[in-house]
Amino acid sequence: MKTFVLGGGCFWCLDAVYQRTKGVESVVSGYTGGHDPHPDYYSVCNGTTGHAEVVAVTFDEDIVPAEVILDMFFALHDPTTLNRQGYDVGTQYRSSMFYETTEEKILFTEAIERNQQLWNDPIVTEVTRLPTFYVAEDFHQDYYAQNPEQGYCQVIINPKLAKARKYYSAWLNA
Repeated sequence: MKTFVLGGGCFWCLDAVYQRTKGVESVVSGYTGGHDPHPDYYSVCNGTTGHAEVVAVTFDEDIVPAEVILDMFFALHDPTTLNRQGYDVGTQYRSSMFYETTEEKILFTEAIERNQQLWNDPIVTEVTRLPTFYVAEDFHQDYYAQNPEQGYCQVIINPKLAKARKYYSAWLNA
């Protein structure tokens, strides 16, 4: 098993897609990359903790290659906008990849280079060593499955799921 910690705006969006990806064993929403030793959703959202909303995606490389997990990441958010994803603005929504090993750092850098051709503007995704990962509150875990009719899910997450189905259907569970 391999785990990548990725931030692409609101963690609910990445969670919704990776929860439906073949070979993904778990997706945990959380916070990392900041200075507050006790982050919670409200402090992270107000932008004072330095933490990013992230997901820890644990997957089986025998089923889904690391490159697919990373390419999906770049397809699911705009990695060219600094500290913003759509209406979500602030460092907590930054495009970010947190590595634990040199191998992961290399994979992340190669993914940026590979996916740059898909974007007109430069990718600004932060690649940083993983500090402490803090698990988000229970109500954030598998948020979309728990709240599919919620407005944010309908307006923001559903189009991302549709995009994932369009480009990555072979890797998604039915």
